Amino acid sequence: MNYMILLPVVLPVIVGFALLFLHEGVFRDRQGLLNVTGVSFVVSAALAVYVISGAAGDRLVLFRLVDDIPVYFAVDDLGRLFAGLVVVVFLLAGFFSFVYMSHEKNEKRYYSFYLITFGVLMGLCFAGNLVTLYLFYEFMTLASMPLVIHSGSKEAVMAALKYLFYSFCGAYMALFGIYFLYRYAIVFENPGDALGGTYYYETAHMMGFVPGGSLDMAAVVESGNTTLCLVAVFLMLVGFGVKAGCFPLHAWLPTAHPVAPAPASAFLSGIIVKGGILAIIRTVYYCVGADFLRGTWVQTVWGILAVITLLMGSSLAFKEKILKKRLAYSTVSNLSYILLGLSMMNAAAFTGSLLHVVFHALIKSGLFLFAGALIFSTGRVKVKEFAGLGKKMPILFWSYTICSLGLIGIPPTSGVISKWYLATGCLESGIAGLSWIGPVALLVSALLTAGYLLPLAVNGFLKAPLDEKEHDKYREPAPFMLVPVVVLAAATLLLGVFPAPLMEFVGDIAVVLK
Repeated sequence: MNYMILLPVVLPVIVGFALLFLHEGVFRDRQGLLNVTGVSFVVSAALAVYVISGAAGDRLVLFRLVDDIPVYFAVDDLGRLFAGLVVVVFLLAGFFSFVYMSHEKNEKRYYSFYLITFGVLMGLCFAGNLVTLYLFYEFMTLASMPLVIHSGSKEAVMAALKYLFYSFCGAYMALFGIYFLYRYAIVFENPGDALGGTYYYETAHMMGFVPGGSLDMAAVVESGNTTLCLVAVFLMLVGFGVKAGCFPLHAWLPTAHPVAPAPASAFLSGIIVKGGILAIIRTVYYCVGADFLRGTWVQTVWGILAVITLLMGSSLAFKEKILKKRLAYSTVSNLSYILLGLSMMNAAAFTGSLLHVVFHALIKSGLFLFAGALIFSTGRVKVKEFAGLGKKMPILFWSYTICSLGLIGIPPTSGVISKWYLATGCLESGIAGLSWIGPVALLVSALLTAGYLLPLAVNGFLKAPLDEKEHDKYREPAPFMLVPVVVLAAATLLLGVFPAPLMEFVGDIAVVLK
């Protein structure tokens, strides 16, 4: 057994707890804390890259909860994709926070839970069966909640409790589905395998992740429990969909994001919400199998909920005046782009969903870090208050403009590629109504996205500032804040111009639908 797979999971958690309980005096001053934290960030990310590369091996049975329930890790291409995104955003938002958090209290506690959350996310990405994924899914909620509650204000406390309540309710719904599906797990034995065969037995028996599905769904049909099984799977979709901000359990997201520190919001919106997406992909495409759900009421209702959420999120973002809350509603909408594609259950839409996972993570992280830089520099929070600042902060505002164009889906930015595949997948689905409602909803949402993102850029460059005297003192933010935003904007542009390597990688993952 190669325990090196555990390093990016365990080490950040250990370091995070050590930081949490160490006395402030150990670091002498703030710079000492930042030095230790910065090294921890880099080492944790390097260990994650080591595992992603395959150098640490690809499987590990850690221990068994009971005789036939192992805690199991397996590194496949889907896990590598999500883990790579976590590493990129973790580093950029982490170093951004070195400046941003200078005006916040309890900075050491923030970095502690930020590191712990990273370790838990690595466990989620590398989980090899549904039980292991569920455990880390729950840990993810507990580890990230302190990032929401960080300021300690009444609004933050209520938002964190709402986040906790919604997440746990969703997780319990998913747990019911796991209980039900367990009885239909297939036992695979492969004595000739280089790993000894027992790994295949343990992982497959406990709903291990196999492209196309690992459960005996034919046995479900023979038992006459098809309807109950569909209900269980639907509850899992709704439960895991809570983290992805899907209607009707989406309300926690626009409440939690605005009260969290901006770099935490970037990590929440860009990465943590993708934990729900990953759990849904694993359930549908690696456990149950798309063939079992295709053409059922579950697929139709799932697609309808995605469309409702997509349009609702864009509409609420269009009306919202506070920048971070506007971006939070935008996240609700864009996550449903991904869910809509997954619900179509064909290769084109699945490819579009995975591409949008990548593009949205980078773009939305960039937008939240932009918002954080503005709030840190000006103390303002409303969209109309940033008029004229583009002349004082041109690099920051041009980076925002590029990220905005990417989220809208305007060439040559990356967003246009994922939306093309999503629209094509909807048209190819053949689902009555949704096959054309889906593309129309994507187009309407894109127009609304332009309506709530572009005015800030236009007014920033062309409109006169609200306060000329106050306006004169503003400059580009510090490099630790500016560089991450520029890097994410550059990635948005480069992935739109040179998408082939990523599309090839995602295409290999889409084999689950072949």
